[in-house]
Amino acid sequence: MEITALTVIGHDGPVVHPLDARIEPGRTLAVIGESGSGKTLTAKSLVGLLPRGFRAEGSVRIGERTLALDAAQAAWRSVRGGTVTLLLQDPFTSLSPVHRCGDQIGWTLDAAAGRRLPSAERDRAIAERLAEVKLPAHVARSYPHQLSGGMRQRVAIAAALAADPQLLIADEPTTALDASNQAEILDLLRSVQQARSLCVILISHDLGMVRGRTDDVLVMRHGEVVERGMTATVLADPQHPYTRALIEADPTIAVSTHASDDRMPVAHDAPLLRATGVVKTFGDRLVLDGVALSIGAGQIAGVVGESGSGKSTLARCIAGLETEDAGEIVFDGERLAPGRRSRTPGQMQIVFQDPYSSLNPMMSIGAILREALRVARRPASEIHDLLETVGLPAEIARKRPAELSGGQRQRVAIARALAPRPRLLICDESVSALDVSVQAQILALLLRLREEIGIAVLFISHDLAVVRMIADSVTVLWNGRVVESGTCTQVLNAPRHEYTALLVAAARRENTMTALEIPRED
Repeated sequence: MEITALTVIGHDGPVVHPLDARIEPGRTLAVIGESGSGKTLTAKSLVGLLPRGFRAEGSVRIGERTLALDAAQAAWRSVRGGTVTLLLQDPFTSLSPVHRCGDQIGWTLDAAAGRRLPSAERDRAIAERLAEVKLPAHVARSYPHQLSGGMRQRVAIAAALAADPQLLIADEPTTALDASNQAEILDLLRSVQQARSLCVILISHDLGMVRGRTDDVLVMRHGEVVERGMTATVLADPQHPYTRALIEADPTIAVSTHASDDRMPVAHDAPLLRATGVVKTFGDRLVLDGVALSIGAGQIAGVVGESGSGKSTLARCIAGLETEDAGEIVFDGERLAPGRRSRTPGQMQIVFQDPYSSLNPMMSIGAILREALRVARRPASEIHDLLETVGLPAEIARKRPAELSGGQRQRVAIARALAPRPRLLICDESVSALDVSVQAQILALLLRLREEIGIAVLFISHDLAVVRMIADSVTVLWNGRVVESGTCTQVLNAPRHEYTALLVAAARRENTMTALEIPRED
């Protein structure tokens, strides 16, 4: 595969400057850089899926076919999903929630065959694709919400590979997963790629994850390639100052100073939030089994566990987005009946993992915040105050989400959540999709908000290093049960439960337990 003079042009000129690349079958090219560097725009230009307001120039040659990057959609439809396929970051949004997983793999098989396959042949092919990604055949009968994040991503990989493409573009395919699942998915991609002699482009902000799993690397900054070469060579001996800065900032590569481990939880007379005996089932699957948790005013409480442990379900139950089957949730001294968050309007807000999915792409940032202020019965004149609170300039209000970087979008999501002046902010994997330097900025913002307005934070994460950096206390979930809780120092430095010890050991194997220092906000 060969890319020639790939350029992406936005409203104000080039946002990705001309770049060339060549990938031989069976090799993986990593494209790395911070949020806003142009990685995802580069990936989407190679499948004809640029957002409105952007256009591409240049060409790509895949096999014997050369396609202009500004080709009409009819030309892209003839190759997209077949010759070239894109594996997105979040399988929960890329997979249809109302169709079974087997059907979604079957659609690709039918499209590749140019007809609907006979049922027996189709079922056999679906089972083979699931086996290739190490999933049992019965997963075909499941809906995406019935699977863990790692299993959903495996289904997405099976669907992406069902048409036997020549080029697979994986755009941040592991950011939503815990350390052990991240390694498993990347190793799976590597093994499938080599077995099929696929060309693979891996988009990532995580230098540690591309090390040992990719052959070559492009380092991007502000839309330009600042360094390229073999991955091992570039990571071992970076030549460009920006590459060196990325490596020094990444806790998986370089040893840095982490946030103080002796941070003490804030003292409270009574907890702001107390959950006891929370139970939640989906069908015949027990997702939460008697979970207990408490958070005091101004405290940051972390909840950690592998994909499928029940973290997000717990957050959604507390926020009122799911109805618990049993248990008690008390907020500010008031018992909240299941399915009833309306009695605490605005006092509890949630920030999701992917701000691009949670922000309306058709609305300007100003309109999004204006709507949040209207619902909170506050004047629209406070839009600029909200933007200032989260460290964004006033002119951001005129832009749409697609025009912002991932870090800027997440700040907007936090600003929207702050509109009703809540006492509790629930952050569900809210930094996992961001590169390490932007992660640190968002974490610093949350710490500043805690200091300035006394907001409490329930911080859901699979990343132990991030939790160590920000949380006062931590609760460990395993198969829907709390297996350990305490201060971060107690739990992460001296785990008592074997599952916690396994999580800590897995993080250390990926060199992620030493966290970068959270920068001070001006």
